[in-house]
Amino acid sequence: MNRRRFLRASSVAGIAGIAGCAAPTDSQRQRSSGDQRDAPPSTTPTATETTPEEMAQSNVEPVDVRGALYVPSRAWNTFQMWHGYDESVIERDLGYAEQVNLNAVRTWVSYEQWLEDSRKLEQSIEHFLTTADDRGIEVLFGLFESVGKEPTEKNLHDTDPLTAPPVQSPASDVVQNESKWDKPREFVRWFMDRWKDDDRLLAIEAMNEPGWLADMKNFAGGMFETMAKNRGSVPLTVGSTSLANNADYVDWGADLLQFHYNFPSNEDVYHDLLPNAVQLSEDLDMPVYLTEWQRIANYGWGSNETVEQWQPDYASIAPVIHQHGVGNFFWSLMVKPAYVRYMRKRGIINGLFHEDGAVWNRADAKAIKAMSGDAQIDVEQRREWPQWAAKVKKHAFGSE
Repeated sequence: MNRRRFLRASSVAGIAGIAGCAAPTDSQRQRSSGDQRDAPPSTTPTATETTPEEMAQSNVEPVDVRGALYVPSRAWNTFQMWHGYDESVIERDLGYAEQVNLNAVRTWVSYEQWLEDSRKLEQSIEHFLTTADDRGIEVLFGLFESVGKEPTEKNLHDTDPLTAPPVQSPASDVVQNESKWDKPREFVRWFMDRWKDDDRLLAIEAMNEPGWLADMKNFAGGMFETMAKNRGSVPLTVGSTSLANNADYVDWGADLLQFHYNFPSNEDVYHDLLPNAVQLSEDLDMPVYLTEWQRIANYGWGSNETVEQWQPDYASIAPVIHQHGVGNFFWSLMVKPAYVRYMRKRGIINGLFHEDGAVWNRADAKAIKAMSGDAQIDVEQRREWPQWAAKVKKHAFGSE
């Protein structure tokens, strides 16, 4: 497969021009546990009128891949997830995923944790994969991350809810200098040697969203090349902000295509986009998944003001995704303040499950489960900020 075939297929599917917005500024290169950059011009959001029960009772087939983005509630970046890996937390949280009939999760391993203690990371990855497999869940593991602050010791270990950042991996001086790629390539080979043929994996992702910066994309291409040279049976992929960006990733040798669209301004955006993804998948004969989505929203990018649509509302667009049958991953499984500090300080919180198993919104849990053909779930609903995140709530809204 090559770029020419992709562009021919994408032209037929009508997505050749769907490439997100223009190259972002630093303030735009942020996401609230997801990515705002794909948001179209502001329009009035419209909530779906389809209930989860109607979804489950419809003649629409269950969605094949029903997943969530996963980082433990109190880990502010993926280094912290693996550095402080807690087997009991992973077992508990993936048990919650099983309750809503999820069969996939997407998360990232940590190059920085590998540098610090590769043996511990290997043991933790094995536990994660086994725990997921025991619950009927496949894992999409990413190796590197383009979004976030530099992986300094301070940023990696910061746990303050207001200041702890997502962390880019690897550091910019490595990304920008090919002479420093030997160690990241060693990390890729280390991972591929162990898990390239592991049927507990749905796919292996070279990097999340490298397409915005030339240096990052060049680095991701180099790491993908190393992955491909060590290819096994597990599909290879790249985290992509849009369908059109995948033209390059097809050229690299991607087996599975991704696109992200966290905050459509109304249902019609998805009704236009998702059929294109389905058509592209048929034309190229490969999976095409929506690997980041959240809710209908109109945030107004570039503002520091708090927003009215600050809480999860997966039920606002889950029926549309179900209708079109696109494999998907919502952000995020666990209730936690937004991934990026800019959106976090505006009061945005994401997620489905609290740590104790209650859900933020029962309608969301039902809508997500309904993609499997079953909307029945017996869970407590609690629309309250976790106590450990009260500092963020106070900053955004001025009260505990």
